[in-house]
Amino acid sequence: MTPQAESILELFRTTGAYLQGHFRLTSGLHSAEYLQSALVLQHPGAAERLGRLLAEQLRDAAAIGAAPLVVSPAIGGLIIGHETARALGGRHIFTERDAATGKMTLRRGFTVKSGERVVVVEDVITTGGTTTDAIDVVRQAGGEVLAAGSIIDRSGGRADVRVPRVSLVTLQVAAHYPSDCPLCAQGIPAVKPGSRPV
Repeated sequence: MTPQAESILELFRTTGAYLQGHFRLTSGLHSAEYLQSALVLQHPGAAERLGRLLAEQLRDAAAIGAAPLVVSPAIGGLIIGHETARALGGRHIFTERDAATGKMTLRRGFTVKSGERVVVVEDVITTGGTTTDAIDVVRQAGGEVLAAGSIIDRSGGRADVRVPRVSLVTLQVAAHYPSDCPLCAQGIPAVKPGSRPV
């Protein structure tokens, strides 16, 4: 792990954002580790730094040029997406899940112009499902997704979102289906600390 990645993980630890226990992730998988980015991103200086670092990696990973649109899935991607957009000199909008259908959508008057160059940014990626949903929304609106980024990649680099992808920290964190979860087998109840119910 690079010194930069170590310093970011230390930031998660010192802000209480690196949790251990038995957690039900947004993906439906279970894990003994959880990264609650909101506890880090509540600090504007930390959010600005992480957004700037992610913008640098996105520039290196894809020919994104000047001022791309940054799109983030709500709610976890909002702050890091905004700070990444600031560092890239672009604007920031977000997608939301429709309460009735569970489908990701653009609301609040947000639009993507046909052919507009876009990067998708969120806080933590586990399976890539939420990032892929946001990418699909952008493409359906006519945007061109150049790359995706996250602060933390829990997949060990395996999540495939069909575009170049970067993360500030890549971890190999065990995640299990509930039927195969060793913590469930021990009778330890799972908690859902994230931003939306499963």
